[in-house]
Amino acid sequence: MQNLPNEWEVPQSFRRRIGSTIGRQRVMFKDGHLLLILHAPPKLGQQERSGRFFWRSPQGQWKSAQTGDVTMTLEQHVNEYDAALDACERADEGATTSKEYFDVLESLAPLQRATGHMYQVLQEARKLVNDDLDIINMRDRSYELTRTADLLVTSAKNELDCTVARQAEKLATESHKMAVSAHRLNLLVAFFFPIATLAAVFSTEFRSGLVGFFSPPLPLIVMLLTGLLFGILLSLYVIRK
Repeated sequence: MQNLPNEWEVPQSFRRRIGSTIGRQRVMFKDGHLLLILHAPPKLGQQERSGRFFWRSPQGQWKSAQTGDVTMTLEQHVNEYDAALDACERADEGATTSKEYFDVLESLAPLQRATGHMYQVLQEARKLVNDDLDIINMRDRSYELTRTADLLVTSAKNELDCTVARQAEKLATESHKMAVSAHRLNLLVAFFFPIATLAAVFSTEFRSGLVGFFSPPLPLIVMLLTGLLFGILLSLYVIRK
């Protein structure tokens, strides 16, 4: 369960609005108190988001808290997103196969959503507290991160499409070569099949087969000529339109 630190003197309505889980990224404001509820950069395969709280008192003082990690400033929080996107960009530059591009997109998808929601929260906070320079700077940086995430996703998708297209073209070329080879093999089989059949039926020895009707080697010559004739006819049948 993720709760606000007990020592924070925030309105009780803030505590009542936080449930057993962190929920979505959002901003709360009352009586000059500003509370930002943000998510840590999501990791691949992570289902539950880790929450981070950033509280600005009416006097303009910032305090932060998060679960399971050391306390950090709002700038450090944004820097973590920047580092995560840099890692995805390096992975995208080094990707060469469709699987690698899929892995990049799988890592980018939660980051893209999280940066977009973070920008919306900071933009809303900027409207509620319009004179805080930290919020303005982090709002601008979060917008840049959102644009970076969108561009990386678009780039990875385009490169994935190109890779898939190249693989499909290569596969089509190989399939065509295999089809041509199979066709040539069929022609060879069709051409020599009658000869092989006649040789199996009548034998190729001069003292067997048709020797009773013709003198050797006439039976063999007749068999070969007959086989070649039928082979040509069968080949023409195979290559017909």
